[in-house]
Order: sequence, then structure tokens, then C-alpha cells
Amino acid sequence: MNEETFNQSIRKFLKMVGVSSQREIERSVTKAREAGAIKGDEAFPAAVTLEIPGLGLSVRFDGNIELE
Repeated sequence: MNEETFNQSIRKFLKMVGVSSQREIERSVTKAREAGAIKGDEAFPAAVTLEIPGLGLSVRFDGNIELE
């Protein structure tokens, strides 16, 4: 196993997930605010599940998205 390749691929994957997730959350908040569905001071429970079937990995991460 090449540690450098392994670590770079993990960082690349996590960066893609982080950037894409942030973009989707921002779009959803903007859309909900424009529709009047939220006030803009809420906090929302959020969860992400990381799955790598080939490794038998499935782990859930929970947190909150706070608007104010």
C-alpha cells in the first residue's frame, strides 16, 4: 500500500464531500428563506453516514446546522 496515495485520496474525497455538502446546505437554506419556510434563526439537526461497502464500514456522524 502506498501511504501517500492513500492519504491523498482520503483528503480529496473529504474535500469533495465537504465542499459539495456546504453548497447543498446553503442552497437549501436560501430556498427555504426565500419561500418563507424558515425565519433564519433556527438550528437544524443534521446527520451524515459514511459508507465504504468494500470495507464493511458504515458510520453515522450527527451534528447541528445553526443559522444564528
